Amino acid sequence: MANITAERGACTAPFLQLSSFDTKVGYLPGRFCAPVPSIEGIIECCLPCPITDWVYSDEFDVVPKAANWLNVAGMACSISLLITYLILPVKNTNRHYLTIGLVLAVCCLQLGFIIPLAAQPDQCHDAITPNDMYSDRTCAFSGAFLLFGGFAAITWGFLRSVSIHLQICWQVVPGAKFFWASLLTGLGLPATFATAALAITGTSYRFGNTCHINHQKALADYWGPLLGFAAVSTILQFATFGYCIKVYIKSLLADDHHSNSQVSSSGLPSYSSRAGSVKTVTAGQAYRRIRKVIALQWRGTVIVLIIIINVVFLSIIFVQMDNTVTAAMQDFGKAEPWLLCLAINGGNKSACLDKVKASGLVTSEATVMAVLILLSLNGIWTLLFLGRTSMLLGWIDLLCRPFAKRPTDFVSVDARRFSNSPKDYEMINSPPSRSGPTPRIPEAALTSHPLTSDKEDDLSPLGESPQSPSSRYASDYFSKEIEYKPSPNFGKDAEYRSPNLSFSTPRPPSSVGAMSRSRENSMTFSQRVDGWGRPFSPPREGSPVSLGRPAPASRDRSFTPTYEWDPASTYAKPTTRQAPYGF
Repeated sequence: MANITAERGACTAPFLQLSSFDTKVGYLPGRFCAPVPSIEGIIECCLPCPITDWVYSDEFDVVPKAANWLNVAGMACSISLLITYLILPVKNTNRHYLTIGLVLAVCCLQLGFIIPLAAQPDQCHDAITPNDMYSDRTCAFSGAFLLFGGFAAITWGFLRSVSIHLQICWQVVPGAKFFWASLLTGLGLPATFATAALAITGTSYRFGNTCHINHQKALADYWGPLLGFAAVSTILQFATFGYCIKVYIKSLLADDHHSNSQVSSSGLPSYSSRAGSVKTVTAGQAYRRIRKVIALQWRGTVIVLIIIINVVFLSIIFVQMDNTVTAAMQDFGKAEPWLLCLAINGGNKSACLDKVKASGLVTSEATVMAVLILLSLNGIWTLLFLGRTSMLLGWIDLLCRPFAKRPTDFVSVDARRFSNSPKDYEMINSPPSRSGPTPRIPEAALTSHPLTSDKEDDLSPLGESPQSPSSRYASDYFSKEIEYKPSPNFGKDAEYRSPNLSFSTPRPPSSVGAMSRSRENSMTFSQRVDGWGRPFSPPREGSPVSLGRPAPASRDRSFTPTYEWDPASTYAKPTTRQAPYGF
């Protein structure tokens, strides 16, 4: 008590005499002192620290503490979101570097409120001087995180607005250059302006146990650039929304008949060169593309707008408070009724709260409470808008996976071993199984079989071609309906079968080489047919052996057959061709 009396000096309660405090530590401009005439002359009398205890009601101290605990809840939401981004795959989180940067910025902003809650610092260095970043380490860290987090949140919101504007309005998908530019901007600019603000302006305890930026030159080195980025981001957001509304209205009014084609006088559509261009995008197509982008980005857009509104609201309130304090320091005539009320009532602030509100010396208590509460809800808003149901399902799947029953299907050791290297994969030699009835081959009047005579093989000038890869599948494909053997030549031959009964006039083949040598080799002598479709008998002993197509049995006409040269199946030198049959 004696100490307070000594510090009060010649001043009336509750004021303290400035000359009793010779310390130069703390935020000296934060003292609220006024010249007062006395017997000793003009003396400086100051309000005790903190000043908020004299200008606001007793319930005001509860608001900063509640805001700090709300930031703890918001930090838990932000950390859970970051852990989800780190552990779960992209299909569950749909994470993006712009989203992660925004969440990290919100975390830094919340640390500015959480650190004082854990440290419980002293707001005042002495009875009339508040602590600042130089006299209290907690004030330095909390103020630094608050300045960096606020500017970083605005910067990442600005980058997200630019990204959405480029995608929707200009059809430009940001790539690697935008990624590195975003990292440099989102981390470099907040660090630069926060450092400049700390070095030039500094932080101190202005209300509550959280350090905020001082009012001297704060508008030039911090609030001005922050409000500038916020304004540009807001303009981009509204420009993007305006473009979306324009496209939506255009898609409603546009007629596809007139936008894509024009009907000519004949009634047929005649497309213009622009309508058929690849670059032409109709209103409906643009609207569908924009709707997809908005469906993917609306969550981030909403949280960006919320953070911008909160930070801008905080900026405006602080700038207003700075202007109020500066005006009160320059003109004590506004504060004189309130100061006289305190001196008359012996320091009873409840009787003088109406005086301080009427003089306009401080911002209203409800406004400051709204700023602190809204700023503390950013972490909770982040989880509500950036969180997805797929994240919850991903966590359930991840946590329940160790307890889930493993499949009992048998897997061979060889399959596991060979599945490690893609070089060990090989195609299956049998075709895939078919469901349903097996297709059948229609029965033919004459069925040919492959040549089995060694004599005929010796007469063939064509060498055997390699076996067709498809021939090995024949028996499985037709399920043993027929027995197919490989042809001497490569591939299958299309065979012509003459009908047994024909009521039309017999016509000779178009050329001698109508039937290839592969056809001749695939038939036995007993199964060959003449030009009339009748069976051909092998030559008797002593008769010349015919190597080509024999003449009809009913004719005594003889000819010398030749071989047909097929350049697609052999490189053998062709022999002399003979004229076609003559009738």
